[in-house]
Amino acid sequence: MNTDKSAKRGSGSFLIRAFLNLPRFQKRIVSVLSDAFFLFFAIWAAFALRLEQHLWLPTREQLTVAAITVVFTIAVFIHLGLYRAVIRYLGDRAFLTIIYGVIASSVSLIILGYLLQVFVPRSVPIIYGALAFLFVSGTRMGVRMIVNHPKQMAKEAVAIVGAGETGMQLASALEQGTEYRPVVFVTFDRANHKSMINGLPVVSINHIAKHMPKYRVQRILLALDEHSQIDRKNLLKQLEPLSIPVQTVPSMSELVAGQARINDIRDLEIEDLLGRDPVRPDSAVVAKSLYQKSVMVTGAGGSIGSELCRQIIRHRPRSLVLFEQSEFSLYAIERELSAINRVEGLAVELHPLLGNVSHRRRCESAMRAFGVQTVYHAAAYKHVPLVEHNVIEGVQNNVFGTWHTAEAAIAAGVERFVLISTDKAVRPTNVMGASKRLAELVLQALAQRQNKTVFSMVRFGNVLGSSGSVVPLFRDQIRDGGPVTVTHPDIIRYFMTIPEASQLVLQAGSIGLGGEVFVLDMGEPVKIADLARKMIHLMGLEEKTDSNPVGDIEVTFSGLRPGEKLYEELLIGDDPQGTSHPRIMMAREVYLPWEQVEDFLSQLQRASQAFDCGAIIDVLKNAKTGYAPNGNLEDLVWCNGQSDVVAADRQDDKVHRLSV
Repeated sequence: MNTDKSAKRGSGSFLIRAFLNLPRFQKRIVSVLSDAFFLFFAIWAAFALRLEQHLWLPTREQLTVAAITVVFTIAVFIHLGLYRAVIRYLGDRAFLTIIYGVIASSVSLIILGYLLQVFVPRSVPIIYGALAFLFVSGTRMGVRMIVNHPKQMAKEAVAIVGAGETGMQLASALEQGTEYRPVVFVTFDRANHKSMINGLPVVSINHIAKHMPKYRVQRILLALDEHSQIDRKNLLKQLEPLSIPVQTVPSMSELVAGQARINDIRDLEIEDLLGRDPVRPDSAVVAKSLYQKSVMVTGAGGSIGSELCRQIIRHRPRSLVLFEQSEFSLYAIERELSAINRVEGLAVELHPLLGNVSHRRRCESAMRAFGVQTVYHAAAYKHVPLVEHNVIEGVQNNVFGTWHTAEAAIAAGVERFVLISTDKAVRPTNVMGASKRLAELVLQALAQRQNKTVFSMVRFGNVLGSSGSVVPLFRDQIRDGGPVTVTHPDIIRYFMTIPEASQLVLQAGSIGLGGEVFVLDMGEPVKIADLARKMIHLMGLEEKTDSNPVGDIEVTFSGLRPGEKLYEELLIGDDPQGTSHPRIMMAREVYLPWEQVEDFLSQLQRASQAFDCGAIIDVLKNAKTGYAPNGNLEDLVWCNGQSDVVAADRQDDKVHRLSV
């Protein structure tokens, strides 16, 4: 029996494939013949129903009227373009075409009956019109369903969270696509539970756990309207236990700007992992400080620097100087900004410059050449283990790069200079944090030494999505099958997004008066192990543990890396001062006079020139940075024999001095 059914299905699918493989002209001939047959049948059925005769036979005159009506109707369909429509992609306009054609056909039946004096009861054209529409549209709908059903079933079943405008657009786009098949809407309005939207069932978020298996959902897509008052933190808490991959769609602003399409499905926005509302800048204040100004961004190709450039250019500065050491990074950001400039008609002058921030004359000549008024100093080495392994380069870039760029800004008459700092500068346990704290002290001292250039610093926590961030690292590890490596079970960090960090920098650059260290009220810190587990669950997988040995991804702990500490802080003191922005605070911290800072810089310079990493560590400890290393010196060159060379050099210097 099953063999017979399979044979029938096979022959049916063979006929469908044969029809689909016909040339376009032959398909149209088949459609015309099919319509002619069903139109004749509709006329016969209309008379038979009206006259209540199951075996009604038409007269010659009635047959003539029927034939003319059918020919006329086919001609109308041809004129309206019905046979040019591709059946598998049939839309609403095709059905409107059928309605117009059927109305014209019914009217022609009435007129022909009157002109040829043929008996056509008044209700027959109405019955005929209804039947003709059903047959003509029904055959097309049936063919479309037969052709598309296997393709639809091959798509991945998805649930759309959000039954608003964004959700509707997404469902419509996915129906036309080839990857996903929407099967259910998830709503936050309890009153809409068990209703229907666009032919799809709607379930309440409170019943999502029950209905996801029912509709065999393989993926959940967030399509939340931009201004919807949805608590995303609670939403993710409800979705996390389902172990179904959760992804999102572009925001409405991206769609309007043409930066993305509604069906550009992507991984969860990293803001969703924060569990708090993003910080919004005071746009008016920021715009006033940037509009028609000449602005320079150092490290313009980095994760923070590039986002700064994207936001600055939209405030329409007169010119934007991109200062970057990496050729490829500079090329990439200049190309992206040129596209934004052209598409949005911003008319901003872009100047891509290759250069090293440690070269003071290069920085000064660039600032003078383009009349730079504001500098955002984002150039830095910020990866803790790498700087720990490359002490001299880290100090040269982070400390001397900041100093030389700042001195160049003073000499060139720059109005504002903003340093991008880090929470690791607070009571640092690593060279990177100590170098950034010393860079802060340099700028604080320069702010006291002169009053032409306003210096300010912005300190924030880990930036989600930046180079070295744990989020893309965890995502790659999960996709590779694990394990996800976390350094310590109790390690916590403050987090923010790249756009958020950049907005804070722009805000601080607008309100700084000189020498301030600005910090962000970042809410509660995030436990890294919990973040890793949340990402595993939201990517549709289960954590592999002793109690769940059949899980997908294991979380392992590798131990703290060189210079790393369990808890990061944003303030050295405990008495922050408020600012004009409710989420930005100003740290009250000690600073050193320029003479003392200059002495430390001289010591650091001599130690760097001698390639003496031990002496560099001593200077960083003595420079009032609060540096307290939690391990041994880890510089790769120093630990592999360079210390012997330094000791020999010192001995040679000693012998030379004695001989003299």
